[in-house]
Amino acid sequence: MWELFVKGGVVMYPIALCSIVALAVFLERCWTYYRVARQSGWLARQVEPLAETSRFEEAETLCRQSDLPLAGIFMAALRNAGRPRAEIKAVVDEAGQREAVQLMRFLGLLSTIATLAPLLGLLGTVTGMIECFSVIAAQGRGTPETLGGGISEALLTTAFGLIVAIPVILGHRFLSNRVELLILRMEDYSMRLVDVLRE
Repeated sequence: MWELFVKGGVVMYPIALCSIVALAVFLERCWTYYRVARQSGWLARQVEPLAETSRFEEAETLCRQSDLPLAGIFMAALRNAGRPRAEIKAVVDEAGQREAVQLMRFLGLLSTIATLAPLLGLLGTVTGMIECFSVIAAQGRGTPETLGGGISEALLTTAFGLIVAIPVILGHRFLSNRVELLILRMEDYSMRLVDVLRE
């Protein structure tokens, strides 16, 4: 594999960097979404009974101690306890939009890498073909021995670009689905709290 990597030329290094960054982002987002999904239910189960018994200060303290996106939404709702449902819901929706942006952080980077990796492979193809034609121009003719290196570079970079891009596209789709489910679940928890806090 290392020999193939070296034969691919200098364009292989940015492709390899893209793969490392994509893997790091994927693992970080998987862990974040797992933690958020697991702890959000716990937070909702703690805050809702406190809100039902009008122990708003205790509920706010519990939310302050958490770094979950749901905690920020709950804080916004608790600060507007006793108002009409429509007002609390509007505040919760605004807070939810801010927290959703944080949850989707780095997904744009994955999408960019999925687009960039094949383009880098194409760049390697172009540079490899330029090398082939340079050999032909210098020698007046080309042989399999003289042209093989350039063609090999062209094919290898294209292949590696696609090898990186295809899993990244799948990973991006998987994470997008996960974050959509998380947002729906947070909306459900938030609306339940709104119903408790409404006037």
